[in-house]
Amino acid sequence: MKKIAQKDFILLILLMLCFLFGEASAGLYGDLLPKNYLPSSFIYSEMVEPSAIPSAIDINSKKKKTKSKASKGKGKVNYDSFQQYYEKALKHYHGKAYLSAARIFEELYPLAIGTPLGDTILFLFADSYFQNRDYQMAAFHFRDYARRYPGTEKTELAALNAVKSMYYIAPEYYLDQFVTVMAIEEVNLFIQQYPYSKYIEECNEILDGLRDRLAKKELEMVRMYYQTGHYEAAQIMARNFLKTYASSKFAPEVLSVLVQNNFEFARKSIEQKKYHRFKDCLDAFTTLKAQYPESSFISEAQKLADEATIQIHKLEKK
Repeated sequence: MKKIAQKDFILLILLMLCFLFGEASAGLYGDLLPKNYLPSSFIYSEMVEPSAIPSAIDINSKKKKTKSKASKGKGKVNYDSFQQYYEKALKHYHGKAYLSAARIFEELYPLAIGTPLGDTILFLFADSYFQNRDYQMAAFHFRDYARRYPGTEKTELAALNAVKSMYYIAPEYYLDQFVTVMAIEEVNLFIQQYPYSKYIEECNEILDGLRDRLAKKELEMVRMYYQTGHYEAAQIMARNFLKTYASSKFAPEVLSVLVQNNFEFARKSIEQKKYHRFKDCLDAFTTLKAQYPESSFISEAQKLADEATIQIHKLEKK
């Protein structure tokens, strides 16, 4: 074996570093090598053409192509893999992995439109969100189901679940009640469409719960007007409440606040207006006692009513 010249040896080391460290090394040291250079003193057991030696760039590009080919089509739902993914989605659904099931059903549904499985997949898609307590998404997709498939055996249940979802996302009474109003409309629509449904009693309970939220908000407004000294506004709000929510469980409390409000309003009024305003206090108490004789608010209201009666007698003598 010929002795390797010192210059060729150094260049050979640089070339080996290029292969070891890839593109970065090749870019760093490649400029030091003459074009088409192969050390003249280096002897292979079998001679290889320089063009046949793969560069770091060639190796990386082949890896990328191989990776892209391997990943191409992976995880995609198509007509060929439809049944496989449908079974996978059902497995997730029955295993209570509802979010995973929803993701697959979402991909399956566009391919199932117009097929016998279309309505089933959309229902399971909506129910996956419902079971996962994502009621906003569930309400949207159940309503979409009822609109797209009005005549199936699952239509009524989908409409009911849309109602339930709206009920669950309705906010607490102290927040804006726009969604609550929408939910009430949804319940009324269900009752109109399915007047003989076995779910009517359940819908009525939901309706009562939604209306209670609106009533509670109105009660708090009556109380707020009273506590801030806006007595006339409190009277108007209370009277409107009693017209709209006469059967509400909050009606006795509203009447109790109205008794207090009218008493304070009368006490702080000018002399000429006290008589009629104390009479308003007595009227509110009479209504409370007549309509809700067992109410816990009567005893406190009774004290104000007695004082109002005394003041009325004094004014009558004057």
